[in-house]
Amino acid sequence: MSADSLDELARRLVADAPEGCTPPAGASVAVSAAGREWQGVAGARSLPEAGSEPLAMAATTHHDLASVTKAVATTAAVLRLVSAGKLRLDDPVARFVPSFAGDGKDDVTVRALLAHRGGLWEWYPLYLDAPGDPEAAADAATRLPLRYSPGSGRHYSDLGFVLLGRIVEHATSLQLDAAVEQLVTELIGMESTTFAAPGGDDVATSALDDRVEIAMLDTGDPYPVGRRSAEFAGWRSWPITGEVADGNAFHAFGGVAGHAGLFSTRADLVRFGRAFADPERLAALADPAVAAEFFRSGPDAGQALGFRTYPLRLGDGMVDVVGHPGYVGCAVGFVPGRGVAIAMLTNRLVTSGQPVPTETMWRTVLDTAAGVLAEVQ
Repeated sequence: MSADSLDELARRLVADAPEGCTPPAGASVAVSAAGREWQGVAGARSLPEAGSEPLAMAATTHHDLASVTKAVATTAAVLRLVSAGKLRLDDPVARFVPSFAGDGKDDVTVRALLAHRGGLWEWYPLYLDAPGDPEAAADAATRLPLRYSPGSGRHYSDLGFVLLGRIVEHATSLQLDAAVEQLVTELIGMESTTFAAPGGDDVATSALDDRVEIAMLDTGDPYPVGRRSAEFAGWRSWPITGEVADGNAFHAFGGVAGHAGLFSTRADLVRFGRAFADPERLAALADPAVAAEFFRSGPDAGQALGFRTYPLRLGDGMVDVVGHPGYVGCAVGFVPGRGVAIAMLTNRLVTSGQPVPTETMWRTVLDTAAGVLAEVQ
C-alpha cells in the first residue's frame, strides 16, 4: 500500500456502490499514524446549478457530522466531566434532569444512556410539538414514556443523547455549544468545529431535502411513533447546505443538540482522533482509567460508552478502532494507545437513488487503512 491508496479509495467511494445503491457525490478520507498522514479526496461537495458544474469536494470542505456529534461533542464532554469528578457514570439521570422520573426512569443512569441501554425511544419528532423551542423540546424528550425496560438491551437512541446534552449543560452551567468548546474543541485545537452552522463557505450539501424525516413519519419505519408529516409546516424542500440535516437538531434545537448538530472538517476530525489515540495527549485531557472504561466494548458487542468499536488488524494482532459514524456519511475513529486516527467525510444522501449505508463505506475505509498502516505499525 502507499499514499496513493487513499486517493484511489476516495475515487472508489464516489464511483462504486453495492447492488441497489448509488454512491455519494463526494468523499474525503484520511489516515494518520506515526507522525505521517495519508489523504484522499474525490467528487463533488454540491449539486450542479443551472449552467455550471458542481463544486468539487476539497480537503478543507466543512461537513455536517450528524451522529458523529454524539462522540466528538457529547461523549467527549461527558468523559472529561467524569474525569474531573463533576459527574459519575452511575449517577441517575434524574440528578441532573429532575423531570426525567417515574415509570422506570429513576433507574436510568448516565452509563445506561451512553451505552444505549436506557430504554428510551430511538427517535421521536420533537419538533412536531415544540418547533423552534429547545427548552420545550428537551422537556418533551424527558417526559416521553420509556419504550423498553432499562437495561434490557441495546436500543440506539437519539433521545438518550439529547438527555446527555442536557446533563452536560447542568454539570457545567453552560449551554451545550459553549460547554463543548470549553471542554473539547478548544483544548484539542479544533478551530473549524462548530454547532449549527459551518465555520466557512466551503461546505458540503448534506441532503436533498427533508424527505428522510417525512418518510419516517408517514411510513412508521423504522419507528412507529404514530405521527404524520402533515402535522408539520416547516419542511425543507430544497438541498440542505450549511444547515443541520437532522430534523430534531434543526427544527427543534436550533442546530445545537447532544445527538447531532456539529459541522467540522477532515483536519479537525483527525485532530480529535490523534488527541484520544496518543497516551500523552489523552492523559492531558482525561483520567486514563476513565478513558479506558469509555473505550471498552460491552455488554453489547461493538458498543462502548458513547463510542462504537470496530475490529481492525494491525500487524499480527487485532485492535479496536473506537469512534462513531453519522447518518449523512461521515465517521471518525482512533486506536487508543497506538496513535492511529481515521476520518471519512462523504455526502452520501446527495445521490439519485438509494444511498450507500455509512457503515458499509466506513468498513471499506477501515480495511484500506489497515493496509496503509501495515507499513508503519
